Amino acid sequence: MALDDILKQVPIDDIAAKLGVSPDVAKEAVEQGGAVLLGGLAKNASTAEGSSAIENALKRHEGRTGAAKVDDIDQTDGGKIVSHILGDDEQKVAQKLTESKETAGIDFGKLLPILAPIVMGLIANATRDKSAKSAPAESQSGGGGIGDVIGGILGSGSSSGGGGIGDILGGILGGGSSSGGGGIGDILGGLLGGKK
Repeated sequence: MALDDILKQVPIDDIAAKLGVSPDVAKEAVEQGGAVLLGGLAKNASTAEGSSAIENALKRHEGRTGAAKVDDIDQTDGGKIVSHILGDDEQKVAQKLTESKETAGIDFGKLLPILAPIVMGLIANATRDKSAKSAPAESQSGGGGIGDVIGGILGSGSSSGGGGIGDILGGILGGGSSSGGGGIGDILGGLLGGKK
């Protein structure tokens, strides 16, 4: 699974219309928002307690896929998911993303709750597919499980020839972003255990 899988499930044109931006800006915002949510999930999955909480949440999202319109998405549930993923940093992260030059005009406080249920549904389905293919391993805290699935998504340049979230995160985390400092690299660095 890669970024394209998330983009296919998200009603980009409807998000653009709702937020009053071009589809290109909406797509860029979805990429950034998705990367931040996945980064937060990866951080949470690094502890046994966090991993267990994510697995319980994923069970409620199995079988769900994207939506044709923003109004079809349970944004109240999405808001709760964002709060769980980002915790106390939720406001700061949304604010920092909203200030990004590449996605000028996007209110990430509104966008993240739209994306969160879609991202959770995709991860739930990927987790289910992965466990169906592998031998019935008892859920081991520490190895395998949800951390591997999220890590696979984050690192995926998978055989599809690139364009995965790993590429975006790599670009964001690896900086090279010519515009000054700050930005999503700092946000993700903070989420993934870097300096605050």
